[in-house]
Amino acid sequence: MKKEIAAEAGKDFGTVAGIEETGETVVPESEVEGEAVGEISNRRVVSVGAALFALCAAFIVYGALDEDEPERRRPAPTASVTYRVTGTGEAGISYVAGGAKGAATVEDGVDLPWHKTVRVPLGEDPAVSIRLGKEGGEASCALAIGGEHRRRATASGAYGRATCTAGLPAKRN
Repeated sequence: MKKEIAAEAGKDFGTVAGIEETGETVVPESEVEGEAVGEISNRRVVSVGAALFALCAAFIVYGALDEDEPERRRPAPTASVTYRVTGTGEAGISYVAGGAKGAATVEDGVDLPWHKTVRVPLGEDPAVSIRLGKEGGEASCALAIGGEHRRRATASGAYGRATCTAGLPAKRN
């Protein structure tokens, strides 16, 4: 049937509308010279790519330079701890304060009597230690948590030592 229709139009079966069948895809040209319908120009591809690249770069820079306040961490819950050392003369004293976990603050050659109130994080054990020197003597340490007396110890003699410790409850979530 196709052969008959093509023959009636005075054309070969191998040609349709004046275009020979060669196995190639023929794209009709638009009225603009040199531009085929359905093709995307290289300029358009490059400009769209550049726009996408610029957009991605802007998001990266915005994220890197975003200077909003960092998340504020709530401070760890603490308890008020009072250390007291009584006696006469000098002693070396070390005690746990709210600094690095497990680290003690050391003060040497402290004139007695002495006291200090600090904040100790919950879950850490407050402690105060006294060290007497070569001359000896007698000194006592005491520890109170939230105003409540918890421990007392006494050091005596040359190079005498005493330590007062108490437990604090673990952190509450």
